[in-house]
Amino acid sequence: MISITPEIDKTSRVPVYQQLFTYMKKQIESGVISENDRLPSIRQLAAYLLISKNTVEMVYQQLLAEGYIHSKPRSGLFVLPVERLPVPGHTAVAGAPPTREAQAPDKCTEAWIDFEYGDVELAHFPVKQWKRCLMDALDDLTNDVYGYGDRQGHAGLRTEIASYLYQSRGVLCGPEQIFLSAGTQQSISLLCQLLPLSPQVAMEEPGYHGVRVVLANHGREVMPIPLEHDGVSVDLLQASKARTIYVTPSHQFPIGTVMSVQKRVQLLQWAANNDGYILEDDYDSEFRYQGQPIPALKAMDTGDRVIYLGTFSKSFLPGARLSYFLLPQSLAHSFRTVMQAYSGSVSPTLQVAVYHFMEKGYFEGHVRKMRRLYQLRHKTLIRAIQEHLGNRVDIIGQKSGIHLLLNVYNRSSAELIELAARQGVKVYTPKIHWMDPEACPDSYILLGFASLSEEMIREGILRLGASWFPAQG
Repeated sequence: MISITPEIDKTSRVPVYQQLFTYMKKQIESGVISENDRLPSIRQLAAYLLISKNTVEMVYQQLLAEGYIHSKPRSGLFVLPVERLPVPGHTAVAGAPPTREAQAPDKCTEAWIDFEYGDVELAHFPVKQWKRCLMDALDDLTNDVYGYGDRQGHAGLRTEIASYLYQSRGVLCGPEQIFLSAGTQQSISLLCQLLPLSPQVAMEEPGYHGVRVVLANHGREVMPIPLEHDGVSVDLLQASKARTIYVTPSHQFPIGTVMSVQKRVQLLQWAANNDGYILEDDYDSEFRYQGQPIPALKAMDTGDRVIYLGTFSKSFLPGARLSYFLLPQSLAHSFRTVMQAYSGSVSPTLQVAVYHFMEKGYFEGHVRKMRRLYQLRHKTLIRAIQEHLGNRVDIIGQKSGIHLLLNVYNRSSAELIELAARQGVKVYTPKIHWMDPEACPDSYILLGFASLSEEMIREGILRLGASWFPAQG
């Protein structure tokens, strides 16, 4: 089932139903939403866009009246064939959302409550389905499984990823633009080695330490660009020597802010004016709990200036060591040529198994389940903080993702970590993600929550309240 990701402005004088109708009409006419695609149900789309069911029903009725869609009894609403208009900035091959038919593959101690960021819930992973996919892969006696595999990555899996990016993030691409890697750090390493990235690479300050280290190890001068309330400072970026920047616009790491549309436009304009590139890390975009869904920066990239980085570590399994990056068409062909000297870094057997997992719909179902689960844990964490820590802390970056920051007023992170440890709770300072760790507010604490049950979250925050504020209970 496709996903609809318009940018709806509820403050506009144009009614919401008209904005949504215009968006869907253009998507169908341009071929972005394809013939025979099934539309989400009224309830699903209303819940996803945080608008009323009546609004969605009005849009669907208008689409029915104008002959863009038709209804199949007990099946849903489907798109009818129309005369397709070209999509600006995209070729027919790379721009159309890939289909499986059109892009078939060629061949501590138990007492600890640990709020570590990066851990995910494993108990709810569909092990039986995954085992079945592994067995299906092993039964495929081809070079795709038992040989070295495609250097770029399994063709079927890249097609599934391209389709998923369109459905979930609004990103139009073809599988020929996607390259697989063994983690985001390796993606960055390959890009440093095989692309003409500028000697100076800008990064959000603070920003993901794991990427900063890789850039520095490849001889790049990392230039920290401070954050503003709605994203990285484009004015300071303009004044720097950098022609490449690494950003996390959908959920800034570690602060958790979301880059505004205005700032995204400015950033894309900067790249176009300076012949530069934007490395967009969309590391946990599946998990958003407040506000409307936000398309990826890459979805706005009409100038072919965004290199998109994605990972399965948060939405699937960290142990799979499976990530990918999406190159602009202008870079994909030359990158394929120069990487022929490199062997693939992801097990071909694993790639085929993940392909089956996605192709059978298991991945989409797993992400939906984990989104609901993490949202419940997120709510539990927020409520527990409000109940046991109250107005003695400030919650930072709580709209999405699987971590948040606490600003514990007038306290030292070293003291807080030590007091928490005495109660059997592990919490962390985010200082490592500042290029100058001393610039990190000393009162900041980072809490990851994805791997903790609701009971453990409540108990953990209860212990933190008792250890940090004993006089107040």
